[in-house]
Amino acid sequence: MPPLGLLLDVDGPIASPITRSIAIDTITRDIVTLANAGVPVVFNTGRSAPFVRDAIVKPLLTAGLAPGARVFAVCEKGAVWFGATMNNFSGVQVERSLALPPVIVEDLRALLEDRYTDFVYWDPDKHAMVSFEQRTDVASDVFLEARDRLASDAVDLVASHGIDVVLEARGSGSATTVRVEPTIISVDIESAALGKDLGASRALDLLAPSGELPRVWRTVGDSRSDYAMADLLHERGFEVAHVDVRPADGVPDKPYEVITEGQLINDEAGAAFLSRCARALEIE
Repeated sequence: MPPLGLLLDVDGPIASPITRSIAIDTITRDIVTLANAGVPVVFNTGRSAPFVRDAIVKPLLTAGLAPGARVFAVCEKGAVWFGATMNNFSGVQVERSLALPPVIVEDLRALLEDRYTDFVYWDPDKHAMVSFEQRTDVASDVFLEARDRLASDAVDLVASHGIDVVLEARGSGSATTVRVEPTIISVDIESAALGKDLGASRALDLLAPSGELPRVWRTVGDSRSDYAMADLLHERGFEVAHVDVRPADGVPDKPYEVITEGQLINDEAGAAFLSRCARALEIE
């Protein structure tokens, strides 16, 4: 049985929210060390499959990720997934029943192009979600002010189609409801059935055919919705702790351990946690 399993959010703990890439070399090194030693690693993210492939998986393969490593990516909060090695890659899989209606997607794109191109850009690689992402040349405070207006406009637009819509709801919900979720670098519009708990469930299903599942898990994320990964694992009887790399946003009361990395945040905290895991594995 593997000693540990990892469910990793991408933006924040792995990819820098500033560069949108792996900016700390030890992150790549330590993930490869852990995965090659038999630790299952699943990236559980709202990002698109092409982003995870190019920004995360390719650096891991270049750094020596073994063909037999149990590494997968669950993208768009559970709607899209793929294996990350030559041994387990069988194409990008999409659950299209969780996609937004095309008419809403078209209207959201028109909204962006009409009012918000100075602040955000359209992610063309999403299959199920719509994401308006902060332009890298726009300051964070400027984006955050525009983000709240954009989120409000998105709620109004979805509601105008006669569809139930919620703003910043946490966790999974009905597939007939649309969620608008502002983040520190985006506004995501998605089926309320999507979420990090769905991604965690998908991760367990992906890992099961390749061997035993670990009894001990660590989930890592930067937002309050990332706790849903640990919630699901705890509910299913696994021993889990959640690593919060941005605890200043508020640490909820949970029935499992919450780990922080002192004053470190985002990918610096993620790097510190992964290095400690890799060292512990080497000691064992």
